[in-house]
Amino acid sequence: MENQHDIEKKVMSEIVSGKVKLRSKYIFLAEKLGLRSAIILSVLLAILFFNLALFYLKESDNLGYLSFGSRGLFAFLESFPYVLVISFIIIIFVAGYMIKKSGTVYKRPFGYVALGLIGFVIFGGMILAFTDVADRIEQRTFGPGPGFFFRPFLGPGLDERQRGIVGRVIEIGDRYIVIQTPRDTQRVDVASLEVPFQGYLAPGTFVIAIGERKGDLFEARDIRVIDDQEQRIIRRGVNRHFGPFDVQPPGRLFMN
Repeated sequence: MENQHDIEKKVMSEIVSGKVKLRSKYIFLAEKLGLRSAIILSVLLAILFFNLALFYLKESDNLGYLSFGSRGLFAFLESFPYVLVISFIIIIFVAGYMIKKSGTVYKRPFGYVALGLIGFVIFGGMILAFTDVADRIEQRTFGPGPGFFFRPFLGPGLDERQRGIVGRVIEIGDRYIVIQTPRDTQRVDVASLEVPFQGYLAPGTFVIAIGERKGDLFEARDIRVIDDQEQRIIRRGVNRHFGPFDVQPPGRLFMN
């Protein structure tokens, strides 16, 4: 059995021969700082993506379909921000894995690390929701500049739906209305409304409806007027595509 002196001589000979290379403490420090920087970046991205998810749910048409009850469920599922939420989950998992690997929470169960991280990210995202960060990102996403990076995450908020529709009314007929959506002008058939519409419509009014798309026609089953401060992603998308609606002809009581 080798004694300590023999082991030391063997190690030194390996170092001298180049088989074992010494690494500077600065290299270890750089690796540590690199991992910590990656952790901080991942946590900040998770907070940002959580904030964007809250913004999408609040300002797109997604939650609006739930106001129709169970009849709006399919439209809700169709407009849900799956890419945004899945990306958020992946970032959370990666951040948690790096925190565990860094040894910062040595011998802590990964489940506890994940729960603590999720709680911190949710808190940070809710604080960020009181700022206009998400609004600025959304406006730059569909305009000039580097905001196109976020288009895969916020872009679905302007996509065409098969079971729901939101837009600005520009024409009112006896059994139909014509609306402007962020994508195009759409004729909406309201002859088969399951719930009688009780309200006042005028050109320039924004409405949300559930039903079914059949070719170039959307057959509405229920329709509602939305408030001026609701679904701003849709409103800004319509304004970008068609411009502001300045003319306000007399409205009318819509009957079906």
